[in-house]
Formats: sequence, structure tokens, C-alpha cells
Amino acid sequence: MSPIFDWLFAQYQGVPTYLVILEIIGVVFGFLSVWFSKRENILVYPTGIISTAIFVYILLVYGLLGDMLINAYYFTMSIYGWWVWTRKIDETHFIPITQMNALEKKWAILLFLSTIVFVFGVYIIFKKFDSWTAYVDTLTTAIFFVGMWLMAKKKLENWTFWIIGDIISVPLYLYKGLVFSSFQYFLFTIIAIYGYRAWKKSLGKSPQTLLK
Repeated sequence: MSPIFDWLFAQYQGVPTYLVILEIIGVVFGFLSVWFSKRENILVYPTGIISTAIFVYILLVYGLLGDMLINAYYFTMSIYGWWVWTRKIDETHFIPITQMNALEKKWAILLFLSTIVFVFGVYIIFKKFDSWTAYVDTLTTAIFFVGMWLMAKKKLENWTFWIIGDIISVPLYLYKGLVFSSFQYFLFTIIAIYGYRAWKKSLGKSPQTLLK
């Protein structure tokens, strides 16, 4: 086995097999969720719910509170997004992809700042500020919180937040030892770029089906 593979899988030494298997399953469903999102397919939500439920448990075991909160929030927002996406503007058309208005931009800023304060408080309460990763984790949590909220509302700008957060998460998860998750975020970055381009082409258009 090459030194790279030796190093990659050495990250999982001492980790229970069931956690590794759960991480792989979570990564697969997470990948499917982002792929379906790119295609404006309603399956983004059931696949996302499975992935986030798995990662809530894994991250709780690892003690990564910020990341755990992200996935718990994703789980909740997936239910909300599922409802929003299936709303119709008439008998045959679902709500279209739109861009943020001035009020939504203000809400996005408020959500970003309040998330940072909240996660910071959680880390302080549980005394988890023992590494620089905790500070980066706080930042990515805020970025992803806004991105998920915007995706649930079918706003084009959601992809910008995903791209930024994914780029930061690739080396962060690799450093944490979650190799498969790091690779997942690398793929997420690529899909998010294509997702932005695809959604931009569909801007303002009301789909007649959500299964593409």
C-alpha cells in the first residue's frame, strides 16, 4: 500500500468499525443530497435527512459540538425546505429559484452573527476551546447555517456560502482525522460550483416537476 493510503487509513486506527461504516454511509447520502440540490430535485431533502442524522451521532461521539449543531440544524431545515420546495404558485408550477432581497440579506447577516455567538457560547460552556479548530468550526458553522437557510428558501446565493464553507472544511476535516468526510467536502466544492451555474440558468423559472 502506498504511503498516502497508509497515512489516510492510519487516521482510523483505534476507531470502532461501526463508526467508519456510518461515516461512509453518511458521506454517500450527503453526496447524493448535494447532487440532487444541484438538479433542483426534491430528493435533496430525504437523502439529506439520512446523512445529517448519521453525522449528528458521529460528531457527538467525536465531541465536535459545532459540527454536530450544523447537522442537527440541517436536519430541521431539511424538513422546512421540503415543505417550502413543494409549495406551488399555481396549479402546475412550484416556487422558482430567486435571489436575495434587501430584507433577506439583513436576516442572513443576523443569522450569521447570532450563530457565531451561539456556537461560541456552547464551546465555552462545555470547555471545548482547546484547539484552533474550534474557532474555525465556529466560523464554518455560521457559514453553513446561512447557506442551508438560503437553500431551503431556494435562493441562488446559497451556493456561494456552500462553496466558501466547503473549501474551509476540506483541510479542517482532514486535520481532524475524518478522511472520508474531507473527501466529501472536496466533492461538495466541485458540485457547488456547478450547482451555482445550474441554478443561475434556472433563475426565475418555475419548475413543473421536482423529480429531475
